[in-house]
Amino acid sequence: MMRKIDKRDRARLFRDRLVAAMDRTGIKQAALARWTGVDRSTLSQLLKDQGARLPNAQLVAECSAALGVSADWLLGLSDFPEQAAALVAAAISMPEASRAMGDDQIFAWHQEAAGYKIRHVPSGLPDMLKTTDMLRWEYAPAVGKTIEQAIGASADRLGWMQQSKSDYEIALPLSELDSFARGQGYYAGLPVDVRQDQLRRFRDLHDQLYPALRLHLFDKRAVYSAPVTVFGPLLAVIYLGRNYIAFRDTERVTAITRHFDMLVRGSKIGQGDMAAHFDALIRLAATAEPASDGPDHSR
Repeated sequence: MMRKIDKRDRARLFRDRLVAAMDRTGIKQAALARWTGVDRSTLSQLLKDQGARLPNAQLVAECSAALGVSADWLLGLSDFPEQAAALVAAAISMPEASRAMGDDQIFAWHQEAAGYKIRHVPSGLPDMLKTTDMLRWEYAPAVGKTIEQAIGASADRLGWMQQSKSDYEIALPLSELDSFARGQGYYAGLPVDVRQDQLRRFRDLHDQLYPALRLHLFDKRAVYSAPVTVFGPLLAVIYLGRNYIAFRDTERVTAITRHFDMLVRGSKIGQGDMAAHFDALIRLAATAEPASDGPDHSR
């Protein structure tokens, strides 16, 4: 609920903010009077009046348009001087997404959020935890980046995670790891030794880096998640494929953070049981009959 402001205090706040906006834009009283369609004396009296006088809605709207600030901000109804369209543009963006691991935009977001907890639901398996052989297999069809760039970027991300003092929580569907171990679906054609080495890497990195790195394995039949990353309180990003949808407003960042917390609560494997679970997946990879068709890199 918005705090009620006394009319005299609101009038004083209006005058202060109007003067501040005029100073910021360099617009003088005479110019503002012309643009708003009032006499200069009327505007001068409004600015000098120490009482509870407030302008009518028309004048507030004209001042808002002339100075490029929101009417709500002038009247003390908002703490944001930007107009609604500017606020929306700043709060939501759709930058292009690179198929390859060497995505400069992603790295910039990680750098911006250094020191904050980063929560991540990847579209498949987390790139920064992948082995070199896994990256070579997966990024061979990628357009715009070489395999070596993908490998270098993966190492950079892992190194950044270890040095930036950011805690990382990564949520994965149990079914994704099961398909990976069996070499099915997206992972059809991936050699068993590559799958086993990758599973060992997940197990060992979780053991080495915990609690700075936490893996959460959830049942996708019980709860679903789109690929999403939450960069502390600063930013939440949903991955679409060719684009990201990036949110910077507190309400949406908080909502997506709560969504991630729901995945954590739905985790089926405890942190202390993670090594044993990956050992079981390694054994499964050795005995499963993988699909014979080639990999589908369309997603």
